[in-house]
Amino acid sequence: MKPAPFEYIAAESLEHALAVKARHGDEASFLAGGQSLIPAMNFRLAQPALLLDLKPLAALDYVRGEPGGALRIGALTLHRTLERHPLIARHQPLLHEAVPFVAHPQIRTRGTLGGNLAHADPASEYPAVMAALGARLKAQSVRGERWIGAADFFVGVFTTALAADELLVEVELPALPPRTGSCFLEESRRQGDYALMGVAASISLSESGECAGARLAFCSAGETPVSATGAASALVGRRLGAEDLRAAAAAAAAQLQPSGNVHASSGFRRHLAGVLARRALEKALARAGA
Repeated sequence: MKPAPFEYIAAESLEHALAVKARHGDEASFLAGGQSLIPAMNFRLAQPALLLDLKPLAALDYVRGEPGGALRIGALTLHRTLERHPLIARHQPLLHEAVPFVAHPQIRTRGTLGGNLAHADPASEYPAVMAALGARLKAQSVRGERWIGAADFFVGVFTTALAADELLVEVELPALPPRTGSCFLEESRRQGDYALMGVAASISLSESGECAGARLAFCSAGETPVSATGAASALVGRRLGAEDLRAAAAAAAAQLQPSGNVHASSGFRRHLAGVLARRALEKALARAGA
């Protein structure tokens, strides 16, 4: 329960942090909130030679509204901030609804959005929410910066598209279309445990009441967050009823291949995905109509 020996450096600025990372590459790990990295180091699942502490970089802790309703969130923004921030509640209700499912209050007080996303745990809530919202993530290095879509950012278990010298610095959430409703649901054995299955759903309605857009994404359903794009797109152009939502949820669940474990078999988790997806779509539709 003790980490392997490592060197520690506190970042003096973003430029300093990126320069150190460029020199050390994979041998260095960024430390944000430490709620995932430190336990992994204690179990020696992660053994960085250098720990580069980002906590001094207060400039990466922010939530900013953009014209039109888009939001930009700094990578060092705490879960607790997202849980309580009025801009999140007003403009991104799906994210606002998902935050309380993240672990426990003590962890939400220390953990950061960027740390969670860069950790890329497929059981985590945020990756699925980012996929459902069509988020963009900004990576920065001494070579420059680039934007990565959420669909391309998560490439495997604990693996992202970030290069060895890149740092995730910002998340951009596009403005929601008018008459959009959303819902996040998950089922776990106990509050704060990893989800047996989780789902993020979003439905947008046209002025005439037909579905103008829909998104459906799952956590704990594969090696990355799983977007059920086919099932969601089948709803577009229809005046949705209960049977439409039931069929979309069933189609989405049928495509999933979740692994089984001591707590739930693969078949049960797939069944759970269908139940949660139907409920989430029903709530999203009701909220869009309201």
